[in-house]
Amino acid sequence: MEDYKLCESDFRFMSVIWDAEPVQSGELVRLCTQRLGWKKPTTYTTLKKLCERGFAQNVDTIVTSLVPREQVQAYESNRFVERTFAGSLPGFLVSFLGGRTLSQQEAEQLKRLIDEHQEQ
Repeated sequence: MEDYKLCESDFRFMSVIWDAEPVQSGELVRLCTQRLGWKKPTTYTTLKKLCERGFAQNVDTIVTSLVPREQVQAYESNRFVERTFAGSLPGFLVSFLGGRTLSQQEAEQLKRLIDEHQEQ
């Protein structure tokens, strides 16, 4: 899997883009001020950095993402399970559930996901 690692502030910034895209850069500044408490230079510096890394693009002042949110989430999830649970998905699930019970709907949804992703 390619490197889709984002620090927390970059992920929050990309979330603003994902939620609003396509978005004019001036509107992005306003949204970042509102949602992140950022000033204009911080927004433009972060945008430039993420454009250079291939996460976003700014063409004629219209900002869009180049990497879907789901791709970043999948990368981060896999990294977390690898680093924290030595790649053991069952180990992660046991820890995540931590004695919590699942609703019938949640259990059925997990069973469907397991069936869809099971090796044949």
